[in-house]
Amino acid sequence: MVKDAKVYLLYRAEDTSGQMKIGGHTSRIGLAESEDGIHFTTLPAPVLYPDRDQQERREWDGGCEDPRIVEGNDGEYVLTYTQKAYLRSRLAIATSKDLVSWKKLGQVLHGFGYFWYTKSASIVCAILDGRLQAVKIHGKYWMYWGVRALQVATSEDLIHWETGRPIIRPRQGYFDSILNEAGPPAVLTDEGIVLIYNGKNSPKTGDSTLAPNLYTGGQLLFDADDPAKCIGRLDHPFFQPELPFEKSGQYFAGTTFLEGLVFFRQKWFLYYGCADSVVGVAIWDPSF
Repeated sequence: MVKDAKVYLLYRAEDTSGQMKIGGHTSRIGLAESEDGIHFTTLPAPVLYPDRDQQERREWDGGCEDPRIVEGNDGEYVLTYTQKAYLRSRLAIATSKDLVSWKKLGQVLHGFGYFWYTKSASIVCAILDGRLQAVKIHGKYWMYWGVRALQVATSEDLIHWETGRPIIRPRQGYFDSILNEAGPPAVLTDEGIVLIYNGKNSPKTGDSTLAPNLYTGGQLLFDADDPAKCIGRLDHPFFQPELPFEKSGQYFAGTTFLEGLVFFRQKWFLYYGCADSVVGVAIWDPSF
C-alpha cells in the first residue's frame, strides 16, 4: 500500500515451532515500510495474529495468512486474509485507519463445506489520485477469489460480500493445471480488468516444459463492463521461479507466489513469496 509517499508492506511470517514443512507453523502478519519500495524496515511485532479474541477458534493455531490490502474511497484500509485452523482455510476481513491497529470482522463468505477453501481474494482497483484504490463498477465492488477455480463476488461496502459462480478453472496441459489462485488486487484499465493470478503445474496433466508442482504467475483480462466475463488469458506464465531463493525453501518445487501490487513513482512494484520462505519484488517501468 502506498501511504505518505512510502510503500507499506503487509507480509506473512512464521514462528519456528513445528516441523520444517508447509503447515507446521503458526502464521502472523507483519508490517514493513520503505521510502523506495525496495529497502524495508519492519515493525518489531506483528499487526495481525491469532489472539484470545472472537476469531480465536478460526485462527488457532494455524494463524493469519495471505494478506491482500486495498484502500477504500473513505480512506479506510480493508484487508482480506486467510484464517487457518486445523484443516480449514477461510477468507476473512479486517479494517484499519493506520495499517497498524486492525479490527477483525470475521469470515467473508458463508455456506461452504468444512473442507472447502475460501481464500485468496483480489478486489478490483483503479489508479485514483496517483495510487490504487478500490473502485465500484455498476454500483458495486468486485472481488475475484478462490484456490482451484476462481469465483467472483460483489459488495456495496467492501465488507459484506455475495459470491457467484466459478468463472475460471484449471486447464490440462497448461501451467495452471492444478489450481488458479487469485493474486494481488485486480486493476481496471482502458483495455479491461487485469487480474494477476497464481497457477500450479500438475505432474501428470500439466505443462511438460515446466517442473512438476511449480507455482508460476499468469494474467487474466476481464470485460470492464462485465467483470465476470473473461476476454483474455495467457497460455504461458509471465512470471516463474528463476533465482536460487525462488527455487529453494520450504516449498522445494519452486514458487513465485504473486500477492502484492502498488503503483509507486510511476512504476509498478510486484511483491511475491519465494518458495514460502522469503519475499521478493519485481519492478516494471511503463516508460521503457
